[in-house]
Amino acid sequence: MKKLKWGMIGGGDGSQIGPAHRLGSGLDGLFEFTAGALDHRPDEGRRFGQQLGLDSDRAYGDWQEMLAAENAREDRIDLVTVATPNATHFAITKAFLEAGFHVLCEKPMTMTVEEGEEIVRVAKATGQLCAVNYGYTGYSLVRHMKAMIARGDLGEIRLVHTEFAHGHHADAADADNPRVRWRYDPAQVGVSAQFADCGIHAMHMAGFVTGQQVTSLAADTVSCIASRQLEDDAMVNFRMDGGTVGRLWTSSIAIGRQHGLTIQVFGEKGGLRWAQEQPNQLFWMPLNERLQIIERGESDLSPEADRTTRVTIGHAEGMPLAFANIYKDLAEAINAHKEGRVVDPAADLFPRAEDGLRSMAAVNAVAESGKADAAWVDARPPMFR
Repeated sequence: MKKLKWGMIGGGDGSQIGPAHRLGSGLDGLFEFTAGALDHRPDEGRRFGQQLGLDSDRAYGDWQEMLAAENAREDRIDLVTVATPNATHFAITKAFLEAGFHVLCEKPMTMTVEEGEEIVRVAKATGQLCAVNYGYTGYSLVRHMKAMIARGDLGEIRLVHTEFAHGHHADAADADNPRVRWRYDPAQVGVSAQFADCGIHAMHMAGFVTGQQVTSLAADTVSCIASRQLEDDAMVNFRMDGGTVGRLWTSSIAIGRQHGLTIQVFGEKGGLRWAQEQPNQLFWMPLNERLQIIERGESDLSPEADRTTRVTIGHAEGMPLAFANIYKDLAEAINAHKEGRVVDPAADLFPRAEDGLRSMAAVNAVAESGKADAAWVDARPPMFR
């Protein structure tokens, strides 16, 4: 099959997220890195793009130049990844969708609910794919967890408990460190810091594996380091449209925690537990039976897990491979779009613009509830109420 052409905006030299996208997009040989506007400094972006192997005429100085040039080419890119600062996501994503490009946007998709609703409308009107990179949903055993829940192995889901807590911003002496300070600056990140940065991954994961959506929530938010304008710790209770109760803790001051993304799901017939730092094992406890450990790569797993298992059992699976599974999903969806056929159901799992919109509504709901002493508030975007 002919490779799809892929472009990237942001993710330049020294970026945390850029290498993971470049590794993930190229892992299966489904995408060819063809074009990029990789830095807010035009000359540096062109230099780094050519260093990575882009042709000089497709290593662009900014996204506007890239959009105009790619839109005029017969061999234009099929997919663009937006990995720029949060406040730029809306304008770039909207412009590329309207020009007929498929888009994978880093989270948060937008800065406001209104912008999120506009992206959903544009994606629907243009017929283009708009995905949001909740990349942790690409892990094989997360997808197996989703499959087990969907086929009824746990019965009715009663409770989901999820965390994303780390301690990397616990030092008050870092208050003026520019790599940390911007994360708690409302002018740069909006109404929420830690929940919008990390907690929303945990909330999206809860919805992804259960197949339910958050309808309401109550949040206790706090700035444990007093100089911060936005929260560095939050405890969120939530309710889902299938009747499931949710508990979520997110923190950046939890000294001793490293990454900290975990999820537990408890149903009437059993419980499941998975942790991102030990992604090769899924712990399964059937009611009144002994604990079982499901290993990634073993036989008789779900099609969703089999499709996304890349290395042999017993070897470590990492974040770039999870990202690669999102790109593998998108390649299948783009090719199905081109060929006018139905997408493979085992691949139709990438997060959509609607997920990005729901996340932004939840971010605003957490901020509202936190200011109102953990009052319960509606967490749904207006267009989905």
